[in-house]
Amino acid sequence: MTASHDLADKTLVIFDWDGTLMDSIGLIVESMHIAGEAHGFQTTDKAVKGIIGLSLMNGIDILYPQASDPQKLAIQQSYADYYIANSHRTPFFASIEGMLQTLQNNGKSLAVATGKKRKGLDRVLDASQSHDYFITTRCADEAGSKPDPQMLSDILTHTQQQVSDAVFIGDSIYDIQMATQLGMTSIAVNYGTASKAELAAQNPTYQVDTPQALVDLLCG
Repeated sequence: MTASHDLADKTLVIFDWDGTLMDSIGLIVESMHIAGEAHGFQTTDKAVKGIIGLSLMNGIDILYPQASDPQKLAIQQSYADYYIANSHRTPFFASIEGMLQTLQNNGKSLAVATGKKRKGLDRVLDASQSHDYFITTRCADEAGSKPDPQMLSDILTHTQQQVSDAVFIGDSIYDIQMATQLGMTSIAVNYGTASKAELAAQNPTYQVDTPQALVDLLCG
């Protein structure tokens, strides 16, 4: 079965958000540096990219294990303050919105499973005027943090779809691990958080290099 035919049979397309639909990796890295340094901690760009996809507090635990619980909460607040103040700098990747429109026009149900908190996702959905693309969304504060597959299971339950009906698309190793745990078809995108080699090691069903290649795979 060809890739295009296999994906044409999918009725539910679930997306990660940051680094998959929205060009926000740079702001996430910048925000985490600002937040950590405000409270006396430092990390690296690579380390921050390595925790994208996890819930924010899980990521802070990994990046700053030496911080006390009150310090971690303070880092989380500083991160949120900086990110929110600069979130106008995070558009959709080129060609993504056209893809969402095409998928929707072709009768696909679209959903989001993200490491963001509900408040954060709702804010960026409002800012990007994209609520209407998605029939349901699931966040890290409503289910287990990736790679726990609860978010995907919840979406399947809500949409009354089977694993075989769905495809999940993401840019982090946690995304692919999450889909794999459910036996769900996965597409790894190489333009976000993880490198092409890191994603390939997770054995995604498909792997693409650019947003346009993702459009071509889903809509071609």
